[in-house]
Amino acid sequence: MRYLIAFLCVFPLLGADAGMDPDRLARIPARMQEFVDQGTAAGFVTLVARHGKVASLDAVGYRDLASKQPMRTDSIQQIMSCTKPITVAGLMLLVDEGRVSLTDPVEKYIPEFKNASVNPCGPGAAGFHCASRPPKRLVRLVDLATHTSGIAAGPPDAVSFYTSSLAEVVAAGAREPMMSDQGERWSYNNLGIAALGRVIEVVSGQSYEAFMQQRLFDPLGMKDTSFFPPKGKMDRVAAVYSLNDGKLAPFERTPPRSEWKNPLPQGGLYSTATDLLQFYRMMLDHGTYEGRRILSRAAVDTMTTVQTGDMPVGWGPGLGFGLGVAVVKDPVAALRYTSIGSYGHGGAYRTFTWADPDKDLIAILFYQRSNGGGDMADEINAFLQLAAAAIE
Repeated sequence: MRYLIAFLCVFPLLGADAGMDPDRLARIPARMQEFVDQGTAAGFVTLVARHGKVASLDAVGYRDLASKQPMRTDSIQQIMSCTKPITVAGLMLLVDEGRVSLTDPVEKYIPEFKNASVNPCGPGAAGFHCASRPPKRLVRLVDLATHTSGIAAGPPDAVSFYTSSLAEVVAAGAREPMMSDQGERWSYNNLGIAALGRVIEVVSGQSYEAFMQQRLFDPLGMKDTSFFPPKGKMDRVAAVYSLNDGKLAPFERTPPRSEWKNPLPQGGLYSTATDLLQFYRMMLDHGTYEGRRILSRAAVDTMTTVQTGDMPVGWGPGLGFGLGVAVVKDPVAALRYTSIGSYGHGGAYRTFTWADPDKDLIAILFYQRSNGGGDMADEINAFLQLAAAAIE
């Protein structure tokens, strides 16, 4: 009962009129339960908010299959690449302060990017068309945020993305040959977002995770969001599964999360659906949260405006890319009932976050599975369609 009272104090408008049909909203957990019954997912948390009000918040299935612990709406989950927009928002805090510029060369903050070379055939490649050469121009911060930097996908094998420090990972990756010239093509790049996290450290004088906690998570009331959850919250963390031969089996990266040293700005956050709601409420409110300005309107507009022109980007049709988020730019993408100008990001464990300014809608889907479908997964398509179909 105490938990229920506390929850209602945080979200007093749960169940209030958000301009949505309750009967249609009820189809969301029912459809997610079908996926659980089919054995393709252990459990789901879904959240739909509109006009600043939580319209539905549901949990179905299990947080842990072995112990039959039920999924709860406050279950903590690994959001993986849904971390990326949050890291970019952290960088934009520094842009708002005039401490960095999106057009700054990355080498201004990370000297290992100096004397870079381009080899389109990859590290160690040689051949008639694969001789290394200087890049046509310097890599800029905006190139990293839009996945158009052309830099290597990661550090060499001798340096672990997970157990090496953030500074070590970025420095080692910066010394690798680039795959293409800057701004010429879109290629999803984890090292680029990691480098933005390292820029935050260099400019702020704080660790990346301390800066994000102080400047973003605390002001937004994201109380269950962290890169290294305390032991007291680990019993709320949902287990991750892999679907193999039609059966779910426990999945753990190697090395396991308990051994990671790098916070992973590109994909290391643990969070809850209600915490991510706070972030996207701020984004939809043009940088303000409960009357406090977090980001400038200019920062949010820049993040959510297509910066990639006509380049093919992302994993779905009709998308462009802003800074850290995919953005719907073509009516083809509206086949999933998303408006032009909608934006968001997915994660490797099938977390998915979406904001639709035209509908004033936020949609968040959590489930923890390591394989299957990406951002075009059946579960994600069904959720987006059901959420938008419930609008009165």
